[in-house]
Amino acid sequence: MLVATSTTADENGLAPVGDQMSYVIGAPSPSRNLTPATFRHHGLSPHMSGSTRTNIFEAWVACQPVVSLGGDAMEVVYERCCGLDVHKKTVVACVMTPDAQETRTFGTMTKDLLMLADWLAEHGVTHVAMESTGVYWQPVYNLLEEDFTLLVVNAYHIKAVPGRKTDVKDAAWIADLLRHGLMHGSYIPDRPQRESRELLRYRRNLIRQRAQVVNRIQKVLEGANIKLSSVASNVVGVSGRAMLEAMVEGSEDPQGLAAMAKGSLRNKRPALEEALRGLMGSHQRMMLQSQLRHLDFLDAEIATLNEEVISRMRPFGEAVQRLDGIPGVGLRTAEDVLAEIGVDMTRFPTAAHLSSWAKMCPGNNESGGKRKSGRAGRGNPWLRAALVQAAWAAVATKDTYFRAQYHRLAPRRGSKRAIFAVAHSMLVTIYFMLRDGTSYQDLGGNYFDERSRHITVRRAAQRIERLGYKLTLEAA
Repeated sequence: MLVATSTTADENGLAPVGDQMSYVIGAPSPSRNLTPATFRHHGLSPHMSGSTRTNIFEAWVACQPVVSLGGDAMEVVYERCCGLDVHKKTVVACVMTPDAQETRTFGTMTKDLLMLADWLAEHGVTHVAMESTGVYWQPVYNLLEEDFTLLVVNAYHIKAVPGRKTDVKDAAWIADLLRHGLMHGSYIPDRPQRESRELLRYRRNLIRQRAQVVNRIQKVLEGANIKLSSVASNVVGVSGRAMLEAMVEGSEDPQGLAAMAKGSLRNKRPALEEALRGLMGSHQRMMLQSQLRHLDFLDAEIATLNEEVISRMRPFGEAVQRLDGIPGVGLRTAEDVLAEIGVDMTRFPTAAHLSSWAKMCPGNNESGGKRKSGRAGRGNPWLRAALVQAAWAAVATKDTYFRAQYHRLAPRRGSKRAIFAVAHSMLVTIYFMLRDGTSYQDLGGNYFDERSRHITVRRAAQRIERLGYKLTLEAA
């Protein structure tokens, strides 16, 4: 309930100090109360009682409205709820019921979390809320998701008012917000999708590690004056791997190493002989051997994960094949995207909701009628990495809408903003394909020219005329 206090004025527009009207928003009529002159500003008002200056100042202060909070409590949405303050070793739980409020601390072992679930069931709790604290919320979520309605909330959105902070107060604050329906839970997929996410994220990490190992191999070769990467596009391909193994065994003959080239690389034998002429020491051979073993291990692990991912993605094979038809999106990228957003688009009312959740759209920051930084927030880093990688591949494909969009934005917005816009367009495309069950249909590389044909023709004609030519346009 909001209480607004004002004063009544006479015919001259002035009001005596202390004769005030209290207006309660939602009340049928105002109520008058007479209080002492408490509106005198001790730091600014003069202390000469009875002077004209004092009376004018007090009359001016009395005319200023004062707003204060108070009155009835907010409506209770969930009568029996619980707020959890989750840490690595402890979980502080605060249960709020119509009768009382109780707080207890539990451990994070499975036995302790089962005791927490039993304690919540004894109090008849229906809704439980917790912060998304690192990965520590996941064990709690796994054991409580079947018996309670869980909300995992962004910690930034429920930060308490600054002041004294304890774990007990944090849990009570979360429970109080949940009780009055002031929380919006994050999107948490079901258990099968969460398991697929873990597998695919682990696979992506291994792929990144493999790229790091390849870079280390190239660094060792550079240190040995061997410029294999300047001639061969892939230093660990079939030909490059054979040459590297021969170097590890002690071969230093450039002609013999170049003779191991296969395929189109055989046409570069003279350049290969010059690139393979170097000085490799014993320690470099040892490092190279160790890195090749590491590379083989990562290749074997990635292959094992690929088999597991294929078996788990088999029920969504049709959706994967449809997404594979988008320029720049391969099977691996399609699997990564589906693992992050799922195939059920009903959880996102519109494509804008999905883009906002993924933080693949410009942010809103306006104040005083001025648009400030539109930097996108921190969303799902795995989804963003997959979409940006697919966008770079899409803009390299000729005669496609994504390529035209990139080259339309890049000159005036920069390459990074342009590629981010392409990634956003790809996400919107994926949303409608999954929602409607349709296949990809490209708008074509001349979509923007056809959309505003007369403007395109006029600009081209003006540009030619500025070069000193007379142009006559005739329809073909």
